[in-house]
Amino acid sequence: MPWTTATPAPSAADGENELIRRAKARDGAAIRAILQANNRRLFRIARGILRNDSEAEDVVQETYVRALIHLDEFRGQSSLSTWLVRIAINEAMGRMRGQRPALQLDVQRDDKPRAEVIQFPTPSSDPEKSVAQRQIQAVVERAIDELPETFRLVFIARVMEEMSIEQTAELLGLKPETVKTRLHRARSMLRDNVEKEIGPVILDAFPFAGPRCERLTDAVLMRLGIPI
Repeated sequence: MPWTTATPAPSAADGENELIRRAKARDGAAIRAILQANNRRLFRIARGILRNDSEAEDVVQETYVRALIHLDEFRGQSSLSTWLVRIAINEAMGRMRGQRPALQLDVQRDDKPRAEVIQFPTPSSDPEKSVAQRQIQAVVERAIDELPETFRLVFIARVMEEMSIEQTAELLGLKPETVKTRLHRARSMLRDNVEKEIGPVILDAFPFAGPRCERLTDAVLMRLGIPI
């Protein structure tokens, strides 16, 4: 029986290369796939620099426009995601410093495609729980915003985006040892910031009001046969 050679399964790099090839041909589905795969990471990185949602969203859109127009310049020396993040960092840093990025495009703003920043909602059927989750999220976001930029970016890349030490070091142009040190310091400062935020309101934990209070009251009255 003759030996057969198994066809190797396509790698992640092969899939990315195919997406890039299609995106260069202005394949809408490929471009959408690239956007949806990178939206959250780019937004978080830009948000970590600018600490402003609308500015960060604008940076994401500009990043995609710049990248797609100059996609032929992508040499594959890093992943497409890393390349996009570097563009986003440059765009965000330029805005923060009141400068325009050095690379200028030959298209008017009105002609630029709009990037889709995909939201990742976590709906809850319990209104009180939803409110509490939003309050906790707000506390954490403010605490992250208070981190100095050098520590904030390392924290976002390593913890929020789950990038490796090596990936974070490459992305931010740091030594791996520096990434470790800054991450340790960022976590320490974040704990302090969160404790500072929640200290004044700690006595309001575990509230029992609103719809939950009404439901319990109605249930007791019903069991006692009292009209509600």
